[in-house]
Amino acid sequence: MKTIGLLGGMSWESTLSYYRLLNEGVKAAKGGLHSAKIALYSVDFAEIEHYQHQGDWDSAAKALAAAAVKVQAAGADFLLIGTNTMHKVAPEIEAALSIPLLHIADATAAALKARNIRRVGLLGTAFTMEQDFYKGRLQNRHGIEVLVPNSEQRALVHQVIYNELCLGVISEASRRAFLAIIASLVADGAEGVILGCTEIGLLLSQSDTPTPLFDTTAIHTEQAVARALAE
Repeated sequence: MKTIGLLGGMSWESTLSYYRLLNEGVKAAKGGLHSAKIALYSVDFAEIEHYQHQGDWDSAAKALAAAAVKVQAAGADFLLIGTNTMHKVAPEIEAALSIPLLHIADATAAALKARNIRRVGLLGTAFTMEQDFYKGRLQNRHGIEVLVPNSEQRALVHQVIYNELCLGVISEASRRAFLAIIASLVADGAEGVILGCTEIGLLLSQSDTPTPLFDTTAIHTEQAVARALAE
């Protein structure tokens, strides 16, 4: 079994999900007392969030690259960045490593293609929904058209992520608001919706809507388990 490297803490609420899903996946595959081999480095999210909202992506990249090097030194065979937004600095992190990076957008694209979905809605932080590092990768590398909510809806999603979900607050009102946004994306032609922030899976599940949901945390961990157990 390969050792999975996990760069976590962004937020620790979703890193809990990563840790649980990685271990559940290995246990399901191998049975008994088996669990995942994981090298985890958990950052202080307050520091990273400050860089995000200051637009200081260079400092964020340096901090995360340094943390990723520590994950590699701990024996990881490949790396997961346990957040969608910070894949904005994935190239800088990759450049600091000699082990491969399992990119969350590539993992998600594979799941979308398996369902034959070519037009998808995207929920995430404002950075993920508005900038090109994530949706551009889906469109340019994988030929998947990406729709995002309108500006008012994007602001609401961003606020819920940082002020509720990253703090472990689960609100029924926010769940209803997200479901309304999903319905509007479907009305615009989305064949499914990416839960493109690793915390959104704490708020929504497939049982909440008939629209196909693609939880990036679950997708990322599933592919990581497959890689870890591959011969």
